[in-house]
Amino acid sequence: MLILRHSQHGVTLIELMIAIVIFGILLAMGVPAYSGWVQNQQIRTAAESILNGIQLTRAEAVRQNTNVQFSLTALPMSDWQVSVASTAAVIQTRSSQEGSANARVATLPAGATTVTFNGLGRATTNLDSSAPITEADITSTAASATRQLNILVSGGMVHMCDPALPATNPQSCSF
Repeated sequence: MLILRHSQHGVTLIELMIAIVIFGILLAMGVPAYSGWVQNQQIRTAAESILNGIQLTRAEAVRQNTNVQFSLTALPMSDWQVSVASTAAVIQTRSSQEGSANARVATLPAGATTVTFNGLGRATTNLDSSAPITEADITSTAASATRQLNILVSGGMVHMCDPALPATNPQSCSF
């Protein structure tokens, strides 16, 4: 007597439904964390961009031996421009649409939009006699973002820091 066995291939409908439910639960748990990560990355991108723009301004002032200014052009967005102070010749610009559309910038003193560096690489009086930027605080419009980063300008020094870190950490804002 010959017995034939039929082997089963594939998955049953119940197994498929269980897999879909498990995938849905994992997805529901992961999306908020991913959203927060994306917002924090936009804050980081904006802060690094502003830091690089200010450092470029300082370097160009020394290279050209003239006053060069960094201007935030669309507060509270992170758009900026570097230009020669006396001629307004634009050296470089950056739009917040380049990776940091949800980042928001607040400056100290309140409403300051420009910092000017002289040929020695030190922050100096702005051409229009307005108060220079001494601090830029970068946050996000999204509720899922938890990070804030600050850019501090003091004399010829420019420093990015995280105000949430303890004072013992070299990346903290208390130095």
